[in-house]
Amino acid sequence: MAVRKIRQERRPEILDAALRLSEERGLAAVSMRAVAAEIGLTPMALYGYFEDKEALLDGLVGRLLRELSQPGPRPGAASDWRDRLLARARGARALAHRYPRTFPLLLDRPAELPEAMRVVDALYAALLDAGVPDGQVAALERMISTFVLGFAVSEVNGRFGEGNLGTRERRERADPREVPAHHRLGEVLDRPVDWDAEFEEGLGRLLEVVERAAGAGEGSPRPGRP
Repeated sequence: MAVRKIRQERRPEILDAALRLSEERGLAAVSMRAVAAEIGLTPMALYGYFEDKEALLDGLVGRLLRELSQPGPRPGAASDWRDRLLARARGARALAHRYPRTFPLLLDRPAELPEAMRVVDALYAALLDAGVPDGQVAALERMISTFVLGFAVSEVNGRFGEGNLGTRERRERADPREVPAHHRLGEVLDRPVDWDAEFEEGLGRLLEVVERAAGAGEGSPRPGRP
């Protein structure tokens, strides 16, 4: 059975249209028919570029990841591993603020795309350069990525928004016996939050975890490394 050849020439234009549609009307509005209408194609013509909506969403993930992987220091003698990790983390948060309605796709879709591998590989390389033992690199990358993506999605999706942290009004409607910790922390929870400072503090703690892992691995054999 012949494999259908996927056309390439208008894929960037199609993905830009899908991204624009998602940001204007939400991810639920992204359909083959709606995206085709955005750029003057018939839905059938769009299937020449993407096999189905799942492939279109994967392409949208790749579009975001390519933008994420562009900035930031490159590996090398003049590039500290900390700077590279921080650049990737801050870049991901900035991307979430740039595309708040589309960014959650990065958590929803499997990380099987070449673009995802390249982003993760850059994190692996930074952790290896920090001196993290090979056997701990993948777990630390998952910890860092989970914090960064989770924080960014919660921030742009409203979980960290006004009224979602246990404000006085919500506590007054809740039985103190059911949420005793909320009532104990009431004064703290009512304070305004500096999200930039909280994100940077979280990154600082993660760097400390990386440094401890690297320190614990000093003197251990490192496969493939001198």
